[in-house]
Amino acid sequence: MTIESLFEGLNMQDYYLGKVTQVYRSCCIAQIDNLDIMSDRSKFSKSFLPNTISYYVLVDSTEGIFLGEVFENKASRKNIFEIASIVDEKPNDYHEISIDTIAIMAPGSNKFALAGFRTLGITDKVYLAPDLVYSLFSSSLEFSNDNEEPLPAFATFMNRSQAGVVLKPSTLFNRHLMCIGATNSGKSTTALAILDKVVSTKRKALIIDPTGEYKNAFNDGEITKLTLGVDTTISPGKITMQQWEKLFETENSSQGAVLSEAITSLRYQKKIGEEGYYAKVGESIDNVQDNLASVSKDDTDFNLELLPEQIQAESVCEPDMDNNYNFRYRYDSLKANSNASLVQKIQYQMTNTRFLSFFSNDPNMYNLLDVIDDFVHLPDVSLYIDTSSLGAAEGIGGMVVDLVSNHVMSCEDICPFVFFIDEVHRYSKSRYSDKEFHGGLTLLAREGRKKGIFLYLTTQSPKDVSPILFGQIGTLLIHRLMLNDEIRTVESHLDDFAIKHVRKLNQGEVILSSVNLLHNMFIHVNKSERTQYNETPSL
Repeated sequence: MTIESLFEGLNMQDYYLGKVTQVYRSCCIAQIDNLDIMSDRSKFSKSFLPNTISYYVLVDSTEGIFLGEVFENKASRKNIFEIASIVDEKPNDYHEISIDTIAIMAPGSNKFALAGFRTLGITDKVYLAPDLVYSLFSSSLEFSNDNEEPLPAFATFMNRSQAGVVLKPSTLFNRHLMCIGATNSGKSTTALAILDKVVSTKRKALIIDPTGEYKNAFNDGEITKLTLGVDTTISPGKITMQQWEKLFETENSSQGAVLSEAITSLRYQKKIGEEGYYAKVGESIDNVQDNLASVSKDDTDFNLELLPEQIQAESVCEPDMDNNYNFRYRYDSLKANSNASLVQKIQYQMTNTRFLSFFSNDPNMYNLLDVIDDFVHLPDVSLYIDTSSLGAAEGIGGMVVDLVSNHVMSCEDICPFVFFIDEVHRYSKSRYSDKEFHGGLTLLAREGRKKGIFLYLTTQSPKDVSPILFGQIGTLLIHRLMLNDEIRTVESHLDDFAIKHVRKLNQGEVILSSVNLLHNMFIHVNKSERTQYNETPSL
């Protein structure tokens, strides 16, 4: 590809800046010959500001076509009023730009590659890079398969409003994607902009939405929508004991043991057809233990509504023998006091009318795991799960995420899909213990790529995300961050220039850093026209 072909349909002289006058190992300096381009404000636009910095230039060299970024722009005279007009130009005046060389297009090639040790030369001509070069450079940055169809442009280059950022799905999702940013930095808008391109191009996505923010973003024809507790249920027997502990946020191992014992007792009651809870006060210890031992791995179902009463019924201890030398349980007030906080948490969860509707076997509603089984094996199908009707508590969200994560990992021969989870920091840790909710997510991050499951996560605070999970993320969309701790979390993905600017990013401006890209990208995300409930009301 020649430099003329990059300006096809354009007048190259309108983009001509000057010639290289000095070459260094780290950069080069070019002197401006075309002073009109620096002063004619009638030509200036958001995409055409040659009197600034941080824009790309092309250098026509014998080695090939170099792509550089302007990082310094200076004139010989310090008094700006003296250079306000070209008429005032003096013979010894000059105007220079400093260029950082970042890529080269070798003769006969049609894409850019890292410049390495190759440098441009004195008197090489310098041109402003047109929009075509920005798009060509973004595609050249990718390590992904050349045969893969890219996603439609979801953003433009910063200060280049006409140059769309077109990337392949594997570039974004191959090593999992996380969108990071403080409140009102444009994080949710970015999330929807990319989901829009994924769904509209018939690629699969599984979306878990804890707030209902995206419930009307997609129509029923392009995505299957489920609302937990309203039209979708799950059998209590499908939930593991670890997931029950996440759901009810047990404070310590003793509460976990009591919860396990209570659920086993309710499973026994269901097995023998009893409707009430299992009262143990006055019962023979041997008989109770024999009864509970008869509960097999197939006896999984139980009446969740009786769980608070059953936990209270577990407040028993072993007394001395009676006259017949039989051991019988008696009430233990100490255990009752210890279990009170767990009972209160469970009763609080159950005050949500949708909670018990979700954990049921209603034949008139969808079964969550059955729908997911169908989803993972069908091509070109997306699934949206709204958990907002179950409440905003971290426990229920963490349990659902863990349940779905472990279930999709157990499936075989699945069709590859993007697994989107909004506000993943909600599920970082329990408020009552050091237990992490990330077991299923960590498993997905480590092993999901082998099965074609690619995580897409959003969070306000990267330091609240499990370090193990964060360490598996290969691509970051970084919006504005303000706290030093949060910036330190992502600084290994950024260079010095990006670190200095991460506090200055406006709403919608993003630093895209990826192990699948040769160079970080500064972009501005285009807001999707789809409906999104994220507007901040006026005070």
